[in-house]
Amino acid sequence: MRLSSTDVYAFHALGYLGTREPSSITRSEEISEATGVARPYLVRVLATLVASGLVASKKGAGGGYALARPAEEINLRDVMRAIDGPIAPLSCVSLKWHEPCPEETRCHARSSIYLRLRDVMLEALSHATVADLVRDVAAGVDYRHCLGHVLSPN
Repeated sequence: MRLSSTDVYAFHALGYLGTREPSSITRSEEISEATGVARPYLVRVLATLVASGLVASKKGAGGGYALARPAEEINLRDVMRAIDGPIAPLSCVSLKWHEPCPEETRCHARSSIYLRLRDVMLEALSHATVADLVRDVAAGVDYRHCLGHVLSPN
């Protein structure tokens, strides 16, 4: 598993939304300014999070975005699945997007490595929540620095 720029943008936006009053709606322009994510891209990221039920939106005048539930109830496993799809390293070990492999029952790498990787990633992401991201935003941590550390294939 590798974080993408979109993951970092989503984390930053969710952390920012978590600092707002639960009943308040925050305009995309404000989120963009606070996070440094270009508004057109941010709106696409937020639309994905809305479609997944992690963020609520209100259209029209006075519209904007808010967390769909308390920050401590939104785990990063669900955020990553919303943004990237499967968390598993391969589809033959995916819980939600499983594709069978004819070698599943004989494959030592699958049972000793791939399943364990999947389980460790899911466990770690399940225990981290948007509340963790809120603490960073409240402390002034700027996730834009993370973008320089995103690994990309050459």
